[in-house]
Amino acid sequence: MRGHIQIWFFGGILLLTYGVLIAATGLWELAAPPAQEAVLWQLHAPIWWGGMMAAAGLFYTVRFRPR
Repeated sequence: MRGHIQIWFFGGILLLTYGVLIAATGLWELAAPPAQEAVLWQLHAPIWWGGMMAAAGLFYTVRFRPR
């Protein structure tokens, strides 16, 4: 199929972008902790979640990139 781009490529770009933004926010919170910490703040969920989203997005972007 010449000229077609799969939707998974765009989904991968979206996941990669959101994952990097969420992980960067988590790293910022790690560097400058909030005044009132959430209950499970010590688990650093934004860093883990953003990293997993970025990894999945990178996989989809590379796997389904247009040739």
